[in-house]
Amino acid sequence: MERTLEPSVPTMPTLTSGSPTKAYRHYVLAILVFVYMMNFVDRQILAILGPAVIKEFTLTDSQFGLMYGTAFALLYTTLALPIAWFADRSSRRNIMSVAVLVWSAFTALCGATHSFTQIFLARIGVGVGEAGGVAPAYSFIADYFPKSQRARALSVYSLGIPLGSAFGILFGGLIAHALSWRWAFVIVGGVGVLVAPIFRLTVRDPKRGGYETAAVTADAPATAPPTPPTVLEVFRIVAKKSSFWLLSFGAAASSVCGYGVAGWLPSFFKRSLHLGDVDRAWYYAGITLIGGCLGILCGGILADRAGKASKRAYPIIPALAFLVSLPCFFLAMNTSSLVVAFPLFLIPTGLNLMWLGPIITAVQHLVPAHMRTTASAMFLLINNLLGIAVGLWYFGFISDKLKPHFGDESLRYALYTGLGFYLISSALFLLASRKLTKHWVE
Repeated sequence: MERTLEPSVPTMPTLTSGSPTKAYRHYVLAILVFVYMMNFVDRQILAILGPAVIKEFTLTDSQFGLMYGTAFALLYTTLALPIAWFADRSSRRNIMSVAVLVWSAFTALCGATHSFTQIFLARIGVGVGEAGGVAPAYSFIADYFPKSQRARALSVYSLGIPLGSAFGILFGGLIAHALSWRWAFVIVGGVGVLVAPIFRLTVRDPKRGGYETAAVTADAPATAPPTPPTVLEVFRIVAKKSSFWLLSFGAAASSVCGYGVAGWLPSFFKRSLHLGDVDRAWYYAGITLIGGCLGILCGGILADRAGKASKRAYPIIPALAFLVSLPCFFLAMNTSSLVVAFPLFLIPTGLNLMWLGPIITAVQHLVPAHMRTTASAMFLLINNLLGIAVGLWYFGFISDKLKPHFGDESLRYALYTGLGFYLISSALFLLASRKLTKHWVE
């Protein structure tokens, strides 16, 4: 009889009999970061390819914003919730594996499009795949790391955002310059297709809420795992907690500006600073990588330390960061020196991403462990529906409206108008800090 060889993967003891090994937890976190990085490579590559796509398809800035953000967010936001509901009942690993395969394939397909309608539909496909990529990962991390390390672990996971954005901008720009913008889509999408089976074969689902039940003594009676919740049951819990809504809409307000600025700054560098394609790719990739990584890591470390003294620290840290970032961004936009502008852009880029670890951690602790995936999806629904669907379109729409008065400089003034969303976000986070301790679930 022929023997079937099982793939060699690190072993993972159950959390009730012993936590997963430190090496395996770090491996899982590393591959989750890489998958999230590919998520943002595929999502943000259009930022650097935008001028070429706009030129080839003769798009207005509003049309590009619709294709870049709204098309992606249409199903990304609406499918995330039912996928999260399913993930609370089945294998999160399998869901994420399929998600990586789908969004990567549609990214590659973007390179074969020949009209606005075709690339619009391909972007919808990218959104369909990415709908299953984030909420299950949040739940994964909460079940692989104890409470005292979750903000840092979620911050490390969130490094996928600046890493993916930077690599998407850099390699997208370099590939487009060497070959074409179409090949840039095909190559980065192909990498994701190869990653999907590796994730499926080497990652295992942890016990849900294992760290919360690990303190049960050996002679204590065994308890059955909680029944998977319905979406309505989770909604009933978060609907009563004003902190959930303040955190969600605060994050959404910051994402309107965050996604919008990230998507349109490369076009601003080309139109207003007259940077060539290769210089633009290196310049903005450096800002995104250095500023983003430092900001996300600092946010998680500060939250884990300050959160021990007061749960209020989780939203207060990003609220203060947004207030400090505003003058830096305005100064960066108004200097003619690229050398001076670089550190000025670094500061707000980092500060504007400090919210990820603290706020995501806070949302995870507003519901019991077995409801985290669905609660995260509800949070992401609000954050992404406004942040991606509205943010990327908003700046293009305002740029078109201002173009008769400012010409190529219209994008500069459109970016100015979006900074007010950070003030709104800061106010909402400060309000959330007043309720968070009361609503916290250990």
